Amino acid sequence: MDQETFAVRVEAIKARLYRTAYLYLGSESAALDAVDEAVYQALRALKKLREPEFFETWITRILINECHRELRRRKRFSDEVLPETAGPCEYDTLPLKEAVRCLPEALRLVVVLRFFTGYTQAETAAALNIPQGTVATRQRRALELLRLELGEEEHT
Repeated sequence: MDQETFAVRVEAIKARLYRTAYLYLGSESAALDAVDEAVYQALRALKKLREPEFFETWITRILINECHRELRRRKRFSDEVLPETAGPCEYDTLPLKEAVRCLPEALRLVVVLRFFTGYTQAETAAALNIPQGTVATRQRRALELLRLELGEEEHT
């Protein structure tokens, strides 16, 4: 894949990458920085991409790694992991945002990729480098926890 094809493919999925980073980091500026860094890292590693048909999951994995780095950096400097900011309207509903934020990281990432970024189960598995069965299990567990959390809030 050449740089021009790379640029076209990145442009086609830029919104999806941003949405993933925003939902993971909770901040517009951090999400933009993470996407920029992921695109830069992907461009530098482009020659390592053996199968161009997996470009989207490959760059998503790079983005997830960049989000992990950002969260580790934040933990060193602050107790606040996910600040409140405005962002994608699907995620703005405060009870849902809080409930997703409270999920364990492995479950949260599956929820973000599957329901807010629109990845299929196979794409999510490839992006996270885990079996599809694990994605299904984590998704089921996460949805159960979200139902419990949101169900309790409705009755209080």
